[in-house]
Amino acid sequence: MKNFYALLVCIITIAFSAHAQNKPYSIITCPGEDASRQMNISWASDTSQKADYVIYTIAKDVNWKRAKNSSGESHLCKTFDGIYSKTADNKDFYEKIVFNKYGAVLNNLKSGTDYKYRIVSGNGVESGTHRFKTAGPNTWSAAIVSDFHHYTPLPHRLEAAVAMLDTIKSYDPEIDWILHLGDVCAWGGSYSFWRTLYEQDYFAKYMWAGVNGNHDNMTRKYFLSNTFFRNANNYPLNGYPGEYGVCYFFKYSNALFIILNNEDMHTDEQLNAAQIWVRKVVAENPSKYIIVCEHYQWFYGENGKFSQYSRWCNLFDELGVDLALAANNHIYVRTNALYNGKETDGTKGTVYIQTPSSDNERGMDADTLKYNLDIIKYRWTEGAKTVGGLSLKANNKTLTVTLLNRYGKVLDSVAVKAKR
Repeated sequence: MKNFYALLVCIITIAFSAHAQNKPYSIITCPGEDASRQMNISWASDTSQKADYVIYTIAKDVNWKRAKNSSGESHLCKTFDGIYSKTADNKDFYEKIVFNKYGAVLNNLKSGTDYKYRIVSGNGVESGTHRFKTAGPNTWSAAIVSDFHHYTPLPHRLEAAVAMLDTIKSYDPEIDWILHLGDVCAWGGSYSFWRTLYEQDYFAKYMWAGVNGNHDNMTRKYFLSNTFFRNANNYPLNGYPGEYGVCYFFKYSNALFIILNNEDMHTDEQLNAAQIWVRKVVAENPSKYIIVCEHYQWFYGENGKFSQYSRWCNLFDELGVDLALAANNHIYVRTNALYNGKETDGTKGTVYIQTPSSDNERGMDADTLKYNLDIIKYRWTEGAKTVGGLSLKANNKTLTVTLLNRYGKVLDSVAVKAKR
């Protein structure tokens, strides 16, 4: 009899373990094209599971009595399978991962409303509860981080970025969502990095919008592809050919966000395709604020020399872009409003900002500012061990961007005037 009970316990344990392993994973909330009434949900599921779906309702619906279901669309994802990588204990290995990639668009949501949802797998196992807030009032705020290069053998990188988000949240407890400007993974082709990244609590509590960084776009062997970013997320498919789900736009309250992919803008032809698309997006989506985000820096923070600024400034002047956000250089750089290459009183022109790194490991030193002394107003870095982030607050009169260090000290701030 004892042997029978021991066998029964073993069977139950194995069954429970297998059951738990089949829970949906890599869950992230992405903005829909109109974040006041749409949200895009992304997740992965074991290939043995079929017919996963989202169950969602307003956060106040304690017993889920008014919950709705959305099955979304899925495909068998082999994008990451067989890619050379590293395990968390720093051993070489090849990623062995084939999964069902799901994406659902939740429509007809209520604006300015807190929601909750779970993913239900084909075998009935549910994920934990995730949350998001739809865009609503014209007063809102977001946290901004970048360049933390999540790498499982060095977990302190991600820990530093999460601590920075804690700091931003302490500064602004009412943040509505989070924006990252790229290089969130050391190698975007390593799916184990995306999966452990999305296990962080901030992905269960907030909508995230993101930019494809050069590290997110590559494997350990430097194979380059935007399919890694596309298959790790579920961003709106409103970009242009070759960039659907990578370049995209969304409206959040009174702001139009346009997300670019530098990795496919190396040639003049590629740049022209991106700029034609940006013109079209702005023309078809009138908004109080226009905010453009890319990964590569506007200026080289080491000495102030032009970088991507010179490729985009004329178009931004033409379209009335209010705020241009970038990253990559690991040195914070900020201008006042610029138009035709000169500083204005803020009634016209674009404010250019690039974020510092936030992983406490891969920062950069700044040399003497030799170029553009008349337009670069502030630079900041802690050198190799830099951790910083931004707070973005909006109302109908201004966008306010504030630089915080790891201790929550305000180092710089700029108000971007509404012009429309």
